[in-house]
Amino acid sequence: MIATSVTLIGMPGVGKSTVGVLLAKKLALPFVDTDLLFQVRYGQPLQKLLTISGRDAFLAAEEEVLLSLDPTPTVIATGGSAIYSDKGITALKSRGPLVWLDLPWPQLLPRLGNLDQRGVVRGADEEIADLAIARLPLYSAVADLRIAVEGFTPSEIVMTIVARLSSGKDP
Repeated sequence: MIATSVTLIGMPGVGKSTVGVLLAKKLALPFVDTDLLFQVRYGQPLQKLLTISGRDAFLAAEEEVLLSLDPTPTVIATGGSAIYSDKGITALKSRGPLVWLDLPWPQLLPRLGNLDQRGVVRGADEEIADLAIARLPLYSAVADLRIAVEGFTPSEIVMTIVARLSSGKDP
């Protein structure tokens, strides 16, 4: 159905991994979760990697993972902080459309659990609202499609993505 990769971007907890698996099935493409690749490559959970290495080294390692992805058309779910890597985002955009899954930050709170255990790149006193304020303009600037996911099931989100990609109007 599609001859390029589709990359899902957005805040932590928005559903990129869940939607990504379903989208890959629908498009008959392989699925890659860059957070999982990152953890496998470095042999540690994201939060431990962040704690041990610090923000800058963590982001550099995340960029390395983004730049090392197999060029085969794939559905890619990125970590929320992938947006901080200009090189990584440029590489992902060269593969196909970036689809921003957008959910208002108050709806993210129950999905996230304890931010201190999730591996979320943030300042010491930074809360999810602060992250949203900082990141939303970045997602908006690079996204080829913005999909508002509030109130929709993962299957409905996939159908919306496929319809918009197939229409050729957005990317």
